[in-house]
Amino acid sequence: MKKPVYMDYAATTPVDPAVADEMAKYLTIDSVFGNPASRTHAYGWQAEAAVENARRQVAGLIHADPREIVWTSGATEADNLAIKGVVSGTTTAHVVTSIVEHKAVLDTCKWLEGQGVDVTWLTPQADGRITAGQVESALRENTVLVSLMMVNNELGCVTDIAPIGTLLRDRGVLFHVDAAQAAGKLPVNVTAMPVDLLSLSAHKVYGPKGMGALYVRRSPDVRISAQIHGGGHERGMRSGTLPTHQIVGMGSAFALAETRLEQEMETLESLRARFLEGLSELQGVSLNGSADYRVPGIVNLSFSGVDAESLMLGLRQLAVSSGSACSSATVEPSFVLRGIGLDDEQAHRALRFSMGRFTTPEEVDFAVAQIIEVVGRLRSVR
Repeated sequence: MKKPVYMDYAATTPVDPAVADEMAKYLTIDSVFGNPASRTHAYGWQAEAAVENARRQVAGLIHADPREIVWTSGATEADNLAIKGVVSGTTTAHVVTSIVEHKAVLDTCKWLEGQGVDVTWLTPQADGRITAGQVESALRENTVLVSLMMVNNELGCVTDIAPIGTLLRDRGVLFHVDAAQAAGKLPVNVTAMPVDLLSLSAHKVYGPKGMGALYVRRSPDVRISAQIHGGGHERGMRSGTLPTHQIVGMGSAFALAETRLEQEMETLESLRARFLEGLSELQGVSLNGSADYRVPGIVNLSFSGVDAESLMLGLRQLAVSSGSACSSATVEPSFVLRGIGLDDEQAHRALRFSMGRFTTPEEVDFAVAQIIEVVGRLRSVR
């Protein structure tokens, strides 16, 4: 059976073959399989060297000091560690976030509310973006943290991080940014951006699932409380035996992304233009999110007169989604789309198409033809 054309890169990316080959060198008896924390023999030393090399590779993509990279099991854990790690030990703190964040941030902040922490929930503009002015208006004397994503995982819109970070630095408020959908898709430079904590994911950048990292700024020094306790790994911020092969995979993927970033942005911009141009003959198609401030690989569209569930059923030869994979178990309309002002009916008509490294122009053309055919058929039987 022929596989569907994959257009759900925002949910996950396939591991790049070069990354998989590198990971295979750190698993078996004939390879570097030791525990990186074993300091008494060569097996451990070799594993530790591989881990530290990967730390440099991840730091390189975001222009960080390798000592600022803390390994986690993914961006979800990184989000939890950042937010809970800042707020830990106080119930008088105030946190600012938005209603269209990833569930890892939303649910963590809701949990904090249950612990007595005060949370302000910002509503984005119609294009999905939060402004520095909105953040400034929400700040209080006891605000300790603002948490906002750099690229929205459903809309692909980009938040202007720099002015928000500058504002917060002047006010002495820590700034956490979920950059899971940003790394490898657009330039991320923590040296130029006043960001204190930044979450990263391997599987969004052609690396393995189950691996991520949290950037923790050293100057000015940011202190967070550990949420997982044990052997005091990762300078006491995150205990647990380090999975060498996973870490090597993330490092390799980020190093590859750094060399390909500009080229891939251009390629995806071309594919996006081809996709939207192909659909221009179809009436009643509207773009959700910003047309200007966005990454090229994510396109969220609503189709008038057609609900997304029926459209997805008709598009069996395409792998697409009606929202974030983190909330795909629910039939409720996307909370992100409702958050930017769409009513339930409009939100139920939206699909997210996301392209990536292995998407071809032929696949884009095939997707366009399939969408036009299925939408036309569904509209004709209304």
